[in-house]
Amino acid sequence: MSANAQLLEGVATNNPRHIAIIMDGNGRWAQKKLMPRIIGHRAGVKAVRRIVEYCTQQGIEVLTLFAFSSENWRRPKDEVSLLMNLFMATLQTEINRLHENNIRLRFIGDIASFDAKLQAKIAAGVVQTQENTGLTLVIAANYGGRWDLAEAAKAIAADVLAGEIAITDINEDLMHQHLALADLPEPDLFIRTGGEQRISNFLLWQLAYTELYFTDALWPDFDQAALEQAIISYKGRQRRFGRTGDQVLNPTV
Repeated sequence: MSANAQLLEGVATNNPRHIAIIMDGNGRWAQKKLMPRIIGHRAGVKAVRRIVEYCTQQGIEVLTLFAFSSENWRRPKDEVSLLMNLFMATLQTEINRLHENNIRLRFIGDIASFDAKLQAKIAAGVVQTQENTGLTLVIAANYGGRWDLAEAAKAIAADVLAGEIAITDINEDLMHQHLALADLPEPDLFIRTGGEQRISNFLLWQLAYTELYFTDALWPDFDQAALEQAIISYKGRQRRFGRTGDQVLNPTV
């Protein structure tokens, strides 16, 4: 089948522009090896490096990683503290590497809830890489999809109260403009490692038409070959966006 024929059928012949990943299974990976959970999180950082490198090589435009959810504060205090320390240490060691590889770093989430030093390091990393033109690496930290929607609703309500827009102006496009990632393409492929099959309050709005892929592989074991298999699965799917298969095959139907 020719490339043109595949496109007419709606098959995703090209790599996804935007991949979003829930990196699940660090703690269980460590427990299986009879090691502290933090060792699993450190191994997870190495997996992030592998996946970022692969996405850069493959010309992926955006990679969004769910690093710390708004629900993760419920974990034991010691683990949260260790995670915050690892987060800071990783930023210190990785930002220059990202910059050298023309990667733009972005963050989404309620960053104001973090320690002042961590906030400063996040801000510095964003500024240092903001002019880069390669892969955009988005880190979702203290992020939740419901929080994202609530923040958008508050911003729109403030505009209504200020008289800048009318209630009748509120529609899906306006809501989208006030969400995190509004300036980036919506995810084409969502991946969750670790065997769970749910999206766990991650990019609730943005994943409406995303292709979902779940794997039993724990995040520290997720490598370039595993990501390649996810992309192969994505490429074999027909993306209809509400249309029938016949309509995708023949747009005049």
